[in-house]
Amino acid sequence: MNLNHLPNQRKGEKVELFLRRHWLVTLRILVTLVVLAGVPMIVFTVLAHDVTTWLNHPIVGPVFIVGATIYAMAIILFSFVEYADYYLDTWIVTNERIINIEQKGLFNRVASELQLNAVQDVTSDVKGLVRTLFDYGDVVIQTAGEVKRFHFKGIPNPEEIKERVIHLVEQDQIRHGQSTPFGQIKKEKE
Repeated sequence: MNLNHLPNQRKGEKVELFLRRHWLVTLRILVTLVVLAGVPMIVFTVLAHDVTTWLNHPIVGPVFIVGATIYAMAIILFSFVEYADYYLDTWIVTNERIINIEQKGLFNRVASELQLNAVQDVTSDVKGLVRTLFDYGDVVIQTAGEVKRFHFKGIPNPEEIKERVIHLVEQDQIRHGQSTPFGQIKKEKE
């Protein structure tokens, strides 16, 4: 994806981070797909003789075929919607703002942006054994504005991303001649 020209890009604005959910999130979609598709196949294998009899029945056969087709199409639609949600949820962090693009269903997308100077708190959150082993989790960015928080869900290296966002916020505040609360916190610790 070419991020050299963002919508409403400002002069001197550069993309610092382009984030998507961790690849392991797609594994959940794949496992669900395999289970939903595998259960009917196992039932068909166990009841192979009875299913053949049902398929030869003049009423039950067509109803069974239509039901199986609807079920298969539902699985495909579910998988497509989940993958589209995974792939199209993106977070872009530039040297001036954070852009949150979130897909909700097939035909609904919400895009919002946040100026870096409005950031008040950045928190990373890694819960569970799998997330800890594969180093992915959430980053929550708190603001005082209309959008109270931005939530980067299931991204790789959340602690590193948190530190980079804090660094970008400090640089933005210095560039605009504002005091840097994140910098003050670091100085107080030293």
